[in-house]
Amino acid sequence: MTTLPASLGYLFDGPLAAHPAGIALIQDDRQVSYEELDDRCNRLANVLRTLGTHTGDRVALLFDNDLRFLDCCFGAMRIGAVPVPLNIRMGDEALAFVVRDCEAQVLIASAGQSARARHLVSRVPRVRHLVVDEPSPRDAIAYEAALSDASSQLRRERIDPDSVCMQPYTSGSTGKPKGVLLTHHGQVWNTDVMRRAFEITERERGLVAVPLYHKNALIGTVKPFLLAGGSFVILDGFDPVRVIEAIERHRVSYMTGVPAMFKRMLAERAALDRHDVSSVRYVVCGSAEVPAELVAEFERVFGAPMAESYGLTEGGPVPLVNRRGAPLRRGSCGTAFAGCNVKLVAEDGVTEVGVDQPGELVTRNPGLAAGYWKRPDATAQRFRDGWLHTGDLMRRDASGYYYFLGRRDDMINVGGENVYPKEVEDLLLRHPRVRDVCVVPIPHDVKGHVPVAFVVETESETCREDDLKAFTLAHGAPYAHPRRVFFLAALPLGGTGKVDRAALIRRATERIVPDPAS
Repeated sequence: MTTLPASLGYLFDGPLAAHPAGIALIQDDRQVSYEELDDRCNRLANVLRTLGTHTGDRVALLFDNDLRFLDCCFGAMRIGAVPVPLNIRMGDEALAFVVRDCEAQVLIASAGQSARARHLVSRVPRVRHLVVDEPSPRDAIAYEAALSDASSQLRRERIDPDSVCMQPYTSGSTGKPKGVLLTHHGQVWNTDVMRRAFEITERERGLVAVPLYHKNALIGTVKPFLLAGGSFVILDGFDPVRVIEAIERHRVSYMTGVPAMFKRMLAERAALDRHDVSSVRYVVCGSAEVPAELVAEFERVFGAPMAESYGLTEGGPVPLVNRRGAPLRRGSCGTAFAGCNVKLVAEDGVTEVGVDQPGELVTRNPGLAAGYWKRPDATAQRFRDGWLHTGDLMRRDASGYYYFLGRRDDMINVGGENVYPKEVEDLLLRHPRVRDVCVVPIPHDVKGHVPVAFVVETESETCREDDLKAFTLAHGAPYAHPRRVFFLAALPLGGTGKVDRAALIRRATERIVPDPAS
């Protein structure tokens, strides 16, 4: 039985004691053992102490996919400091806001982000120390030199399990980014239930090609693998051919990702023919809606199951999951974890809806965030009586499986009828000439709003707008058919790999003047 640590900073204590020389992670040609990773985390913690970092202080991390990001995360937590992973795909204004908002006095950056880090420091005077992964910077502390000079011996702090261990920020798509307060106990709990749900052991080899600062990487692979004593490969970014090559080279058995990644991998037919990907035994896809057609094609090509999961940073982060070895239901993001309360409620936020009825997902579990940093208003709005109101619409079948319908804010009210974009998207994906699709609303003088569709065609086929409109009218509810269909080479993606619906709404609104008679 795995013994769980009180502090997330010591998540891999078990594997460290059992097999210190075992490989924890691989990047490029470098292999890092559990013993070396522990040593690096201790040294980083001591570097922060010399810089005057105390319990509760925030440490901002501006990193590409780099193993040093893990030194910083776990090292900071070992002295009770709170790492703040920065989304490097944010604009400069948003990044500067986050660094100011979290009140960080130390900013640590990878080599690839050093110029941007210097720009941030110039805009946020509160940051007193800049640490960069460069050999001899004039205006900053050299990362590796500082680690080399620091002691590998670290006095263990007594960490309150209910204290904050990490403060990631929301994307800010609906306003200013908000700091999410995650606790040691909650994140250790969720890491353990994820490890058990996906049956991760010391024999498993994972792959990380998504951003390390995102929950998809951290809770989907990094943390459960470190707890279990497995190993994982870090790629510096996503390239479908490099991912396929890495699977063969490292005999990867497990990976997580977002739908757009797997779609691009499946499109690389030549690379798939050249490389042996038979080592893959299980894949988890999430962070965005997962089309059933993608799941079917992946399982046919890779010969391994693809499980859909659901999570949000504030919510555990993962309250629902398809357990490895359990029967998979196409289109479902799984069932609730043991110890995790989940229900679907009507618009009043209280009344539970029945089986197969749409409702907002609310959850209560040990991994819930403690709220938002310095945002009591947003905390009170989202966290009520111990329950997180996610804003996500789902339905539940009679067996307890949940099916994602979309964000509550994405639901389109068409003349009094509720239209869920995902249902229209799923319908369009049944058309043989549609490879990818996103449905968004536009204003309408009579009906309030109506749906329009952005479609990516299959490589070998072309189709007409009228054909797809006729298809949805023939197979779906008339009020839900897209009033216009636009064709794109690819759907635009945001920083976390999700389709950028806001960009498509802007594009559609600029181009369309709806016909009131439609």
